[in-house]
Amino acid sequence: MARMYSRKRGKAGSKKPIKKTIPSWVRYKPKEAEMLIAKLAKEGNTSSQIGSILRDSYGVPDIRPICKKKITRIMEEKGIKKEIPEDLLALIKRAVLIRKHLEENKKDQVAHRGLTLTESKVKRLVKYYKKTGKIASEWKYEPERAEFFME
Repeated sequence: MARMYSRKRGKAGSKKPIKKTIPSWVRYKPKEAEMLIAKLAKEGNTSSQIGSILRDSYGVPDIRPICKKKITRIMEEKGIKKEIPEDLLALIKRAVLIRKHLEENKKDQVAHRGLTLTESKVKRLVKYYKKTGKIASEWKYEPERAEFFME
């Protein structure tokens, strides 16, 4: 199947191991791993940052076989859930940066198309998250207020 906007094909990239067992070198128990995730989340890290920190600093390749839950589920249980999902926040930040670029470079038509594509992705994702209940049904993406999320 072709890509959404570029008509290119393929999904090459690194894959997670098929084997879903806990490696022998991992020394963390489920409770310890959950406490570590809670500590890292309270420091302000996102779920993907927490996964990278666990992999690089603590030697935990994947948290799911250990805790039988995803990092976001553990964060929800501990009450440290973010109000806006991480992927939506990243798209909003990208749209804000493109808007800043367009203020200085008004004739950049390629950036204008990029902004259009990014904002359509934001709107599509917002629609999905409203349907699944991950964000409030009255939440609305407004490009003028989007800079608020850049903090």
